[in-house]
Amino acid sequence: MNSLQTTTQAERILDAVPDELFIGGWTPSQDHRTLTVYNPATDLPIKTIADGSPDDGLKALGAAAQAAQHWARTSPLDRSNLLRKVYEAVIDKSEEMATLITLEMGKTLSEARTEVVYGADYIRWYSEEAVRFEGRNRLSPDGLSRIVTSKEPVGPSLLITPWNFPLAMATRKIAPALAAGCTVILKPAELTPLTSLFLARLLGEAGVPEGVVNVVTTSNAPGLSEAMMKDNRLRKVSFTGSTVVGKRLVAQASDQMLRMSMELGGNAPLIVFEDADLDNAVKGAVTAKLRNGGQSCVASNRILVHESVADAFVDKFARQMAGVTLGNGLDPATALGPLIDGRAVDKCALFVEDAIGKGARAVVGGKRVPGAGHFYPATVLDHVPLEARIMHEEVFGPVAPVYRFATDEEAVSVANDTPFGLASFIFSRDLNRVQGIVDQLQSGMVGVNRGTVSNVAAPFGGIKHSGLGREGGSEGIEEYLNVKYVAYDRA
Repeated sequence: MNSLQTTTQAERILDAVPDELFIGGWTPSQDHRTLTVYNPATDLPIKTIADGSPDDGLKALGAAAQAAQHWARTSPLDRSNLLRKVYEAVIDKSEEMATLITLEMGKTLSEARTEVVYGADYIRWYSEEAVRFEGRNRLSPDGLSRIVTSKEPVGPSLLITPWNFPLAMATRKIAPALAAGCTVILKPAELTPLTSLFLARLLGEAGVPEGVVNVVTTSNAPGLSEAMMKDNRLRKVSFTGSTVVGKRLVAQASDQMLRMSMELGGNAPLIVFEDADLDNAVKGAVTAKLRNGGQSCVASNRILVHESVADAFVDKFARQMAGVTLGNGLDPATALGPLIDGRAVDKCALFVEDAIGKGARAVVGGKRVPGAGHFYPATVLDHVPLEARIMHEEVFGPVAPVYRFATDEEAVSVANDTPFGLASFIFSRDLNRVQGIVDQLQSGMVGVNRGTVSNVAAPFGGIKHSGLGREGGSEGIEEYLNVKYVAYDRA
């Protein structure tokens, strides 16, 4: 596809994105405030949309509350069939959706296509889970009564999504909520709201009733969420984003005792032991570091390599990272797109400068890319000391620091030396060692001899400051269900 065809297709797709707030059953405010979405590869505006206010959030909550009882009473099979229809609609529009993701977020078109399949799969998975959640009926231990439990939807839910996976983070929340019988208000990230608006259009066209899914785009996320969380009609908040914001939301939620799901920051270690298959370890490290341009909460933030194989690993790893082509995500030759904005580039540069100043060596990359757009090259730092900031703070970019360790005990100690506990990665041929290390790692997910952990059928989430609750798998729908217990006298 030539550049003219690409431009024409992009314009057509952007025209299909609603300009206004996509809401059923209420009228947005008429103050005509707008926010502009930019392409991070060019730093040029691509679309202007409505900028919702806290009052719009309350109106959306009102619509969700009004629709809640009817949607909760909809049969599980009807909800299942409707979600399946939405899944098919997303797959049918997959190329348009992928292009839109690349335009507003920057990732390569190949990765965007993968995200569409991944994001759609959450809808498919929960279309099936909608008819599966169960209660129980059993005799009490004393034999005097029967214990009967059932599960009911929590109620209207506020879903707050980040910018890095504009489709998958939305479907990972919307799909289980709808399957459970909850109505929702989706607040997408200000930087990447267009994919959510496009998804909302598909939801409406598929037949999702008015008020069941409400989308509010805004540049005032704190004001909107605070107003909604003070309203007793809201019963649940699901947030994916920074730990700083997550802690603030947890505090705000206490007044109304809201159910909370929090998928927060990470500081994932990737540990390469001396008996690892180095070629596979390098492949896994590249995947874990560069997926989504390093802008992922489960990206390997610290690469810990046994000192006996460190030279060989760094040589192989550096050659792979040096061969990564940087450019506009719409270019088929691009393997690494731009970062989301200038602040992300500044953070990478700052962390690299700090590490080098403390004794690290830049083997590959390590310098800003001049010109338009927000680009930073794939970078490998070797001999990174523990006191470097990048060993303790999430870089959220394509910078890979390598730390050399001497013993298993040191590797585990360094891996756990963080307030975060989202994901970890291990590379070793010794399954006994692997199990022993897994048992010691303080993280909610562990990838063994692979650089990815995400799967729609698996529970995604962390411990410590990385969050509360789980998304995905059979566990994900439980976050949107209350348990009701009824005691019956034994007949």
